[in-house]
Amino acid sequence: MSRIGKNPIQIPDKVKVTVSGQRVFVEGPKGKLEHDVHPRIRVTAEEGRVSVARSDNTRLSRSLHGLTRALIANMVRGVKEGFQKTLEIQGVGYRATKQGAALSFQLGYSHPIVFEPPQGIELFVDRNIVTVAGIDKQVVGQVAAHIRALRRPEPYKGKGIRYVGERVRRKAGKAGL
Repeated sequence: MSRIGKNPIQIPDKVKVTVSGQRVFVEGPKGKLEHDVHPRIRVTAEEGRVSVARSDNTRLSRSLHGLTRALIANMVRGVKEGFQKTLEIQGVGYRATKQGAALSFQLGYSHPIVFEPPQGIELFVDRNIVTVAGIDKQVVGQVAAHIRALRRPEPYKGKGIRYVGERVRRKAGKAGL
């Protein structure tokens, strides 16, 4: 039995979960999310909890059991509280400015990079800190990874975009004679 999959998901106040066939809808104060469940997995919502069960004991079903439970739990948490990732810009002259919903980055290239966020993602800038917020955990993480990829931290001086708290391994430069 999947240790994660067998645990029921508690539905907090102001969150509504409905199951229609193989589709799960989660609605809360921050928004709505939906997810298509694999045919081998059964999802039931009753009395303030959501239960996930598998139809058989094959390797695929066992792996999907815990995955589906985790995805639904993230949906419930997302519409209730939301998710966010924080990035830090380091380097002389490196900065980000907000232009409407988009961000404009100065990252040492000859031109500014304008980043348009996808639907449902909010970007906030406070000096050299960029915060990515939204209700879908996967999309928030993907957008943060995309922003980080604009200028990865380099190992010699550590300049670039990194997650807050991320440690960049530094290399020694040239040996001076």
